[in-house]
Amino acid sequence: MKIGIVGIGLIGASLGWDLRQLGHEVIGVSRQQATCETAERDGICDRASCDLASLQATEIVFICTPIAAIVPTIERLIPHLHSDTILTDAGSVKGAIVDRATALWSNFVGGHPMAGNSESGIAAFEKGLFVDRPFVLTPTALTVPSALNTVDELVRSLGAIVYHTTPERHDLAVAWISHLPVMVSASAISACLNEPDPLILDLAKKFASTGFRDTSRVGAGNPEMGQMMAEYNRDALLRSLYRYRDRLDGIIDAIESKQWSEIKEILATNQAARHEFLDPDAHD
Repeated sequence: MKIGIVGIGLIGASLGWDLRQLGHEVIGVSRQQATCETAERDGICDRASCDLASLQATEIVFICTPIAAIVPTIERLIPHLHSDTILTDAGSVKGAIVDRATALWSNFVGGHPMAGNSESGIAAFEKGLFVDRPFVLTPTALTVPSALNTVDELVRSLGAIVYHTTPERHDLAVAWISHLPVMVSASAISACLNEPDPLILDLAKKFASTGFRDTSRVGAGNPEMGQMMAEYNRDALLRSLYRYRDRLDGIIDAIESKQWSEIKEILATNQAARHEFLDPDAHD
């Protein structure tokens, strides 16, 4: 297939590399000429440019831009595409995207690869990034079945574990396991930085090890991406934050009242349940 990728950052570049290894022709588009040159030099794309018109002969286009740019990118792409071209995206929010995108282009399929790291840009790309990772597709009643099947087959060929759900259910679930952790992690970093005693703060920085590293990782990711999670998935994120705050208040109450057995019970329950979120076979 001839496949286009708009946005050659971590996800777009990783897609480009893996798709080329499967024998597809990949044409990339980036706002930065230097990124295009890197993509060609490193074998991420067969060709790359800053011109959306270069995608006119593609059969499918992955839009891997920031969330806010997805719909505007589709609007700019439309004059250059054949009517049979399939568009899909990699945005981490679907409710704010899918209906608008489908209204613009009937062959649109909402997508979200649940893969990545705290880095961004083409330099962060990973070979085999999608192997054994969830890749969510969010069809609606208006989604063209043949377009959905094409995207499904293509992402499965990357070794991804494909799930289908509605945009609304996607956003509620992702608020729990992706967007909430970003805000909680960021809050933990912010709380540490607000320690009033500079000596204690300095010691905390010196003592920080694996626990703080793991807890703070997602909160130290791309600020623009975190902002867009909050802006475009506001209702679902607030829902999860309110419920998180309730659980945190319960722990505070238990500590204040010296209910040590209750604290142990909470931690034991969490210890037993954690694998259900990390082991794909735990809830089959």
